[in-house]
Order: sequence, then structure tokens, then C-alpha cells
Amino acid sequence: MEKIDVIIIGAGAAGLMCAIEAGKRGRKVVVLDHANKPGKKILMSGGGRCNFTNLHINPNDYISHNPHFCKSALSRYTQWDFINLVKKHHIPFHEKTLGQLFCDEKSKAILDMLLQECEWAGAEIRLNASVERIKKLEDHHFKLKTSRGDFHCQSLVIASGGLSIPTMGASPFAYKTAEQFGIAVWPTRAGLVPFTLQPDDKAKYEVLSGVSADCIVKNEKTSFRENILFTHRGLSGPAILQISSYWQSGEAVKINLLPDGNILDLLIRAKQSEPQKFLKNIVASFLAKRIVDIFLPENLADKQIATIAHKDLEEVARRFQAWIVKPSGTEGYRTAEVTLGGVDCNAISSKTMQVMQVTGLYFIGEALDVTGWLGGFNFQWAWASGWAAGQEV
Repeated sequence: MEKIDVIIIGAGAAGLMCAIEAGKRGRKVVVLDHANKPGKKILMSGGGRCNFTNLHINPNDYISHNPHFCKSALSRYTQWDFINLVKKHHIPFHEKTLGQLFCDEKSKAILDMLLQECEWAGAEIRLNASVERIKKLEDHHFKLKTSRGDFHCQSLVIASGGLSIPTMGASPFAYKTAEQFGIAVWPTRAGLVPFTLQPDDKAKYEVLSGVSADCIVKNEKTSFRENILFTHRGLSGPAILQISSYWQSGEAVKINLLPDGNILDLLIRAKQSEPQKFLKNIVASFLAKRIVDIFLPENLADKQIATIAHKDLEEVARRFQAWIVKPSGTEGYRTAEVTLGGVDCNAISSKTMQVMQVTGLYFIGEALDVTGWLGGFNFQWAWASGWAAGQEV
């Protein structure tokens, strides 16, 4: 049996950060992962350019049954700390919208940086290693049986992530481990995920597949302003992904397709200044023609605006600025960027990430019931929670 100070299960963002920090403290660290490569989700993130953090990290932009839990780690390892690490490795990056930071080139630069730091810290990564059994020993240590031999460790860190994107090797390992040790797990569901539409809506709107529009999307809990994207299956784009994390099955969402204007006012002015103009041409002057063709009532589209009653203009404005959509569901974990729910944070120390009732056992990253907004927030949680655990294990 191989004796190790710290075993980390999961060679993703949180696990690698934890390995770096623990290794810096002189701990003997081994990272185990059942995949054949480390950091697969890092490589595919951000369209292959890795949206590695955000300039505007705020604990309020995270969803958890314990909303205060993420504050400690995020305040002690900030976005500026990770940006400094990126700069240390001379990785060029740029800001996109809303403070999102991306690599100029490939996501591989971030993974290579983490692997280099692991090497400098003396942390070892072993792949194709499936954990078959975990046993707690009387001295607060752990014994692991794996496909690559047996291990004995003082600290065991679960960094195996959630259920999103199963093709990347996602599994319920973290939740099963939590349950083994009597730790509650909040029900999980897909987050930051596209909506699917009811059959009638799908048939109506799928002709717009590929069309995007700057919108405000809202439900009773919150609202987001970013692009939406019509797809063959339903609705996607940043604003939809954001609201999906706050959406419950059966709910409707309201979409404003022209957030910077008041369509009714525009139509009333046009009725006075251009009374002979056709309604469809007026609306197409401030909205994409393909959207106008689908949303505008057919019986009004080819009428001169002077002939259209005020109540009909109100209905036109409502269709575009208060479009009510009731999704049939989401695309699920297959395309979800994150998993909502997970290991109950009330059982975990917010400072160390250690299970309060199980000395030596830690949970970090997406395995926990902490889910950030789209735009680098979930990576920052991975870095921060991994860093926090790395100071203690």
C-alpha cells in the first residue's frame, strides 16, 4: 500500500489548484482521475479559449442553499490572484463583455500553467485511475482501493465535479462519497443550459435557428440582459443560460426583444409621421426582419399603420416586448455548463472545505452546492475553493 499525505480525486480546475497549494506546503500529493487526460472541461470551456475568471466576482452571483458559504474562499483567493498567476506565466488574455476574461489563444494555456505549477510543487497526477472503495480508518486517515493500487492518506479531497457534460467523464462520485459519510446532498439539476420548447412553439420558432438578439429575459426571481439565440430545439444564448439556473419546471419566462426602446411609442409616432407605411416595414426598421416575420400578426403585417387600431398596436408591442415563453424543459446535463445542487455546504467548513464531522475529508469545486453565473464565475469558485482546501490538507 502506497502512503500519501494528500489524495485528490479529480484532475479538474479545483483539484489541480488544491494540488498546487498543498504541494507548495511540502505535502506529498497525488491527484487521481478516471479520465485519460487531466482538465478536459478546462480545454473545452469558453469555446476552446477558457473563460478563466471574471473582473466582477461577487458572492451574490452564486446560487446555494447556504448563500454565505462561498464568501470566505472568494475573498481570500480573488480573481486578481488568479489573474496574477496567468500573468506570471505570460499567457495573453482579453476581456469580453461583462468582465469575462478569456485566453487570446487556446484553453490549453491555462491547463499547461496548472500542470506546470503542479510539477513545480511536486504534486503527481495519475490518470486512468478509478476509485473502487474508500474506507475511513480509526486514526482519521483513509484507505483507498483503486484500479491503480491501494493508497493510505491523511487527507482526502473530493474534486470530481458534478453531472454536467457526461461525455467529459462527469459522474455522481462526489455525491455517493458524501452519502457514504452521512453528508446530505441537495437534489441536482442542470444549470446554465439551453431551453427546449413546447411542440407548437418549437414548430413556430425553429425557422429562426441561428438568429440572435440582445434581450432582457426575466422570471419572478431575477432578470438578465444579454443575447438570446434561437436554435432547432429551442432557445440558447447567454441570457437564456443565465435564467435557466433560476428557472423551475413549469414556469414561464418573459422576454423583451427590444430592451432599449418602447415599441408602442415608436408605433404611435410612426402613425403620425408615416401613416401610409406598412406596419411590417416600420417594425423591421428597429428589429431583425426574420424575427418580425414570425412575431408580427399576419392580419396586421401588410396594413398601413394609419388603419390599425390602438389596441392592436398595443398587442404588437406586447408580442415583442413581453413575449411569454413556457419552456418544455432544458437540454439537460448533456449541454449544461454546471450542476445545480450538490453536497450540502452546511456540513462543510467555509474556511477549509473540510467536512465538519469527518476529519481529513474535503469537498471542493462543482461537487458542492455552489453554482456561479455564466462568465468565469464557476472557474473562480474552483480556484478559490481549491486554494482554500490546499492551505489545510
